[in-house]
Amino acid sequence: MTPAPQDRSADARRQLIDFISADAVFHGDFTLTSGKKATYYVDLRKVSLDHRVAPLIGLVMIDLIADVPDVVAVGGMTMGADPIAAAILHQGAARGLAYDAFVVRKEPKDHGRGKQVEGPDLAGKRVIVLEDTSTTGGSPLKAIEALRKIGAEVAAVAVVVDRATGAREVIEAEGVPYLYAIGLEDLGLT
Repeated sequence: MTPAPQDRSADARRQLIDFISADAVFHGDFTLTSGKKATYYVDLRKVSLDHRVAPLIGLVMIDLIADVPDVVAVGGMTMGADPIAAAILHQGAARGLAYDAFVVRKEPKDHGRGKQVEGPDLAGKRVIVLEDTSTTGGSPLKAIEALRKIGAEVAAVAVVVDRATGAREVIEAEGVPYLYAIGLEDLGLT
């Protein structure tokens, strides 16, 4: 008998939490992008680029964004959002969903077409900004700004791991819903 979709989703989320806990949480003294000090660091690239974990990220994130209507593309600031967007694109295609992906550069290119947002034409389209781990919300805000400049409508910010350090409030103050798949409590870090 095939498990029900909600059972598969819960299983994928549990497996993802286990991989992150085992392979992407580091304990010690760290300085975060914000300059703040922390006793742990979540390095999601340790798992988001892993062949076993990327499909789980795609499944969990598709479930997270499923109720956001009319989204045509997902992406965010390179490099953290890139593997997350690719995982959603591939898992979405496997489910018959049509999510395209985009990449937001830190600065517009100084050659060629001078683009800051790479991928499909997003003018007038609804998109979701992705982030692997969010601390201050700075990266999603930069992506939102670049996307709005090209006429995209940012429907939400979706984060794999939220550190509960103010990113949600910053993003919501910008008028954008904030979604996250895994919190610190899920990783035993509270």
